Amino acid sequence: MFKRMINPLRAVVLLLMLLGGVTAGAAFASAGSPVPEFDGLIEPYRVAEVGSEVPGVLNSVKVERGDMVKAGQVVATLRSGVEAANLELARARAEMDANIQLKRSALEFAKRNSQRMKELYDAKALAFQKWDEVETQRIMAEKELTVALEQKQLFELEHRQADEVLRRKTIYSPVTGVVMERYLSRGEYVENNPILKIAQINPLNVEVVMPVSQIGMVRIGATATVKPEDPVGGTLQAVVTIVDKVMDAASGTFGVRLEIPNPGHHIPPGLKCKVLFQAP
Repeated sequence: MFKRMINPLRAVVLLLMLLGGVTAGAAFASAGSPVPEFDGLIEPYRVAEVGSEVPGVLNSVKVERGDMVKAGQVVATLRSGVEAANLELARARAEMDANIQLKRSALEFAKRNSQRMKELYDAKALAFQKWDEVETQRIMAEKELTVALEQKQLFELEHRQADEVLRRKTIYSPVTGVVMERYLSRGEYVENNPILKIAQINPLNVEVVMPVSQIGMVRIGATATVKPEDPVGGTLQAVVTIVDKVMDAASGTFGVRLEIPNPGHHIPPGLKCKVLFQAP
């Protein structure tokens, strides 16, 4: 016989509902009356496990658990001595112009020489073979300049490639938030394993599990009052952002997510709360 598994978060909130005295059968008293208070759980808006695009050995981890970080901030680096040297070499090649200048000077001389020989040839004072030789030298000088310009373009592309390779040795935070966990330290090898776990805590999500009897009574965009447990306390205004369209048959419930602002990071995620929806 197969057993239905209840989502862990849903199980926690259901337990909170039972302990708090709100049963899954709670319903609106009448249209226009407020929804009963439901138990909820305040969670981070997003949690990111940060790893590396490429495998390597950690050179540094610049943050610790509990540190606040900003999106785009460098949080760790991999050893990159070889890549840095390759970047310098590629930069030097990309900035070299001496060969191009030499080829341009050679082409300008070949053009002047070809013009002089052409005038002599037109005046019947020069054999065709000599003028043809000079004209061929001019054409070759043009091709050599083209080759030099293409080579410089190739060096510039190699420089961009080397820069990208080195950039991938630096790990940035994808979100503004707080470091929840630090898994690795300097000298450890990174491949598919995460280095840090970072939580975005502004805004915050409030997860609520409601009985199926409340289907259609809460809609996206609706407002609600959230009352965090002590020691935070007080009341906060939240907006419904998600209403599950698929019910959980095992528990006879569906999930609702609300969003509350937390600009000063005063509300810590993980708190239990009471949620009072406004009457529809």
